[in-house]
Amino acid sequence: MNLPDLLQLSSYHWQTATLHAAVKLDVFTPLAASPRSAAELAKAIGAAQRGLEMLLHALVGLGLLTKEGELFSCTDCSSTWLSQDSVSYMGHIIMHHYNLVSGWHRLDEAVMTGGPVRPRLSHDAAEQERRHFLMGMYNLASLIAPQLAARISLAGHTRLLDLAGGPGTYAIHFCKQNPALNAVVFDLPTTRPFAEQTIKKYGLAERIQFAEGDITLTRPDGSYDVVWVSHLLHSESPAKSAEIISTAARCLTSGGLLLIQEFVLDDARTGPLFPALFSLNMLVGTPAGQAYSQSELADIMIKAGLLDVHRLQLELPNGAGVMAGTAA
Repeated sequence: MNLPDLLQLSSYHWQTATLHAAVKLDVFTPLAASPRSAAELAKAIGAAQRGLEMLLHALVGLGLLTKEGELFSCTDCSSTWLSQDSVSYMGHIIMHHYNLVSGWHRLDEAVMTGGPVRPRLSHDAAEQERRHFLMGMYNLASLIAPQLAARISLAGHTRLLDLAGGPGTYAIHFCKQNPALNAVVFDLPTTRPFAEQTIKKYGLAERIQFAEGDITLTRPDGSYDVVWVSHLLHSESPAKSAEIISTAARCLTSGGLLLIQEFVLDDARTGPLFPALFSLNMLVGTPAGQAYSQSELADIMIKAGLLDVHRLQLELPNGAGVMAGTAA
């Protein structure tokens, strides 16, 4: 890395803050509907024209808007992903990232103390922040779940437990891919409205149920021939993660399949970059969470009594991977 690269790295947050402000103020939805001048948009959203015009010009520079004369319009990218009128709206995950910023600004404190500097957004956040968290997870999972469901064979399986499944995105797509499969989404009571709304939207309310509980405290009722655990362990300590996987394994029938999706570090813990950075995200926001290496995940699964533990051959974004194991 040279000096210009270093200085650019230091100022990347300017671009991030510009995007976050635009999504928070919802400038893209009206501009996706029709081109507007800065004055027209300022009146529509109640903003100062001077400040909004600066923001709009920066968004043009970022490639998120275009400008013809005095009129600003969305690009294909921003109209697809950043307009609330789009079925592909990704604003919830961007607002979740915005809600993480205050913790990241105190990363030095977290490093010095070894503990969190903000509340856990999955448990302790205000309702709007929690909505952005849950629907942001839905945003991301909706991009990945269809391809995972198509590539992971669940032929012959009939009952799936989506452990800490949030809005139920993975359960939905596994059930869509496998007509004989029914599922239970197990998560905190505050998640129920989001999950049931999402499941109903896909027309799967007869096949996917929601069960309330905290997997760190209670075991789900029933037995299953597939348990799916996606992006849960990174919120917990190694000891608690081992307890969770032991509990998950006990929910399986003999020969049942346990699948764990995580951002997976290499054994040196220095890469890939996203899992390494994600560990810091867990440092600032959880008491003991971290990213795990493939060997750490395999060890947890083997100690839980699972057989044929291996990583599936899948190319997933951000260093994610899926570990599989079979109940004895």
